Amino acid sequence: MTSAHVGAMSSSTCFPSLPRLLRPSFTKTKSSPKFSMSMSKDPVREWILSDGKATEITKISPVGGGCINLASRYDTDAGSFFVKTNRSIGPSMFEAEALGLGAMYETGTIRVPKPYKVGPLPTGGSFIIMEFIQFGASRGYQSDLGRKLAEMHKAGKSSKGFGFDVDNTIGSTPQVNTWSSDWVQFYGEHRLGYQLKLALDQYGDRTIYDKGQRLVKSMAPLFANVVIEPCLLHGDLWSGNISSDKNGEPVILDPACYYGHSEAEFGMSWCAGFGGSFYNSYFEVMPKLPGFEERRDLYMLYHYLNHYNLFGSGYRSSAMSIIDDYLAILKA
Repeated sequence: MTSAHVGAMSSSTCFPSLPRLLRPSFTKTKSSPKFSMSMSKDPVREWILSDGKATEITKISPVGGGCINLASRYDTDAGSFFVKTNRSIGPSMFEAEALGLGAMYETGTIRVPKPYKVGPLPTGGSFIIMEFIQFGASRGYQSDLGRKLAEMHKAGKSSKGFGFDVDNTIGSTPQVNTWSSDWVQFYGEHRLGYQLKLALDQYGDRTIYDKGQRLVKSMAPLFANVVIEPCLLHGDLWSGNISSDKNGEPVILDPACYYGHSEAEFGMSWCAGFGGSFYNSYFEVMPKLPGFEERRDLYMLYHYLNHYNLFGSGYRSSAMSIIDDYLAILKA
């Protein structure tokens, strides 16, 4: 879950073990003597006028829609760039985002903005520079989105198991991605368990914590007779992180990437608007596994719990209802 994105790119929820992974530069860029004094105080401008191959920045425009970061479009004689800045958080958040974008980009499937540069701001905080994508007039065709997303899941595999090489964030909530060979253990501990503990620490909500932990300990039968392969997930796929380019091709933004069960990608479907054509196209590429419907709410639970922890009690009843229903089904 992250904030909505407008204009051309996102504004906000991994070093995969791929030798060809696109990795943005985190080192300080040398500037030419002509710009050294002024650009040293503005690393965004410095990169655009050096590695970005521009000689002139013609316009800087704010891009609205974000509640976590500030977003801007930089127009130059070498094209446009999308820049996000955060004055209070160091580079690690944007590094994780850039590495997630890079991992998805490397699959050569669905379109994502190409990350270019992450670094600290001299006055505190951090920035990320990435490809500017001109959005189309609509979110594109659901069938195209379903097919392209499935192609990404099919192409993005990990030999290291479930997780990611760096932790990242889901919205502004930390998301732990410690590697595991066991999906049920990973999802129980690092997804549901983490959010349940956060609710206990933040609200003193012992009821949802205790019942949630009962579910975590009892949910293995929901995965019986199913082979789960780690695949690259966007991780925060809701309507605000989905768009299309000017040619109508689907674009996804603001990832919270990790390698997990493909079905977990639909955990935000309650505010993504996925329709029948989306799922039909998806399952043509990634066939539906037995028990898909029985696990659907389990993956939504993670995001309902995250919304509860981020935004308060308005989301508690939805999370509690899912937990109670599963405890009854599992007789736990």
